Amino acid sequence: MPRRQWSQQVTENSDALDLEDHIFTLDDPAEIARSLKRSAEHSHRRKGTPFQSAMSMLTFYINRAGDNLPDRQRKVLETAKDELRKAFGT
Repeated sequence: MPRRQWSQQVTENSDALDLEDHIFTLDDPAEIARSLKRSAEHSHRRKGTPFQSAMSMLTFYINRAGDNLPDRQRKVLETAKDELRKAFGT
């Protein structure tokens, strides 16, 4: 079995959120934000507020993907941050 990246394990098994499958591959920033919001509000394992947990997981994914994240998807995910702020009213 190939060695898995620790960041992939964090994304899949994090105590912060129970994420929907393939959430970070969607093309719609608003849908990404809605999904993260749902996950954050329903998770009983998060450590911070729902907003903090959702934004933290999104930022974590963007940062860990680094140069491997295509520019188009990076733009979608960066826009999802704004959508997440709107969704939480911050």
